[in-house]
Amino acid sequence: MTVKSFKKEKVILGIDPGTSVMGYGLIIIKGNEIKLLQFGVIHLSKYSNHEIKLKKIFSRILSLIDDYHPDEIALEAPFYGKNVQSMLKLGRAQGVAMAAALSREIPIAEYAPKKVKQSVTGNGNASKEQVAEMLKTLMNIKELPKLLDATDALAVALCHHFQGGNTQKSYKSWNAFLSENPKRSK
Repeated sequence: MTVKSFKKEKVILGIDPGTSVMGYGLIIIKGNEIKLLQFGVIHLSKYSNHEIKLKKIFSRILSLIDDYHPDEIALEAPFYGKNVQSMLKLGRAQGVAMAAALSREIPIAEYAPKKVKQSVTGNGNASKEQVAEMLKTLMNIKELPKLLDATDALAVALCHHFQGGNTQKSYKSWNAFLSENPKRSK
């Protein structure tokens, strides 16, 4: 039995994928108490090459995993946009973050943006600012960050906790992901 399981702690890493700015938020659950561990952003706009951005996402997510040892990772699923190229790049960013989690065999869950907003604020159409203000209250955050991608990621982690860590899309390994998505392996 590990110390973590004995104390019934759970660490959740929430990720708000992006190709210019990627948000991350880490919370720890101890019994009925939710505490903020860390939240912030990964700045990617300084890299002009998309492949380098993906490499930075992978290495930074691995670094967060190795530093905080999350038990579960929750990502905001990409929403459908009109710009196909932007959607493709966003999907790649999300995929690289998923690959980092899967390389450490950490279960992954995805949540739609409306689900995250609904879970945190009670309103699926809440603005980024409304989500941030609610998190400020819930997580006792003294000062909100300039980039709300950080609070968006924190909201994803909190949503995952509120949902009981259960979603329809949760994978513990590449094999589990591929068995659920056979067309994506080609």
